[in-house]
Formats: sequence, structure tokens, C-alpha cells
Amino acid sequence: MPTLRVAHIREQGVDLIIIPLDKSFGQQTQAQQQQSIETLRMSATLAGLQGDVIPVWELDGGRMSFIAPKNYHPYFSSITLEFVFANLNRDLYVE
Repeated sequence: MPTLRVAHIREQGVDLIIIPLDKSFGQQTQAQQQQSIETLRMSATLAGLQGDVIPVWELDGGRMSFIAPKNYHPYFSSITLEFVFANLNRDLYVE
């Protein structure tokens, strides 16, 4: 994987590392997605970023999909990809 722009934000006292990915991420198997998320987590840790890694990607029609713990679903259901892109503020090198 290349260098990715990420949104490293704090929401309601929780650090989040929101990572926009290509829409093809949504076509991967659950095992492939989990492997990618683990790679992203390790890369974030190595970069000194603290927080929960949340991948997001575009669905058909411009809607946003995500993988996040259930307690984060209300928040991520309320934001858009435009919000994520407007808050990109860090680079993450992923090996």
C-alpha cells in the first residue's frame, strides 16, 4: 500500500484515525478486509498515531460505508465522505 491521507480527529473524547480507501475495499472478503485493517493499525502505531482505525469507502450513489465498532455507528452514519476529505490532516505510510 502507498502513503494514505488520513483524518486524525478527536470526537467526543475519542481519538479516531479515519482512512478513506478505494471503493474496491468493499468488494474484498471479510478476512481480506480484516487483514488490511490490521496492517493499517500497525502502520498507525508505527507512525505514532493514537486512536481507533476506521476504514471508510464510497458505495454506489456516493454514500459512505465503514467498518467500526457498533458504538461508533451512530457517529459514522451521520458523517459523509466530504466531511472525511475536508478533515484529512496526516499522511500514513503503509507497507
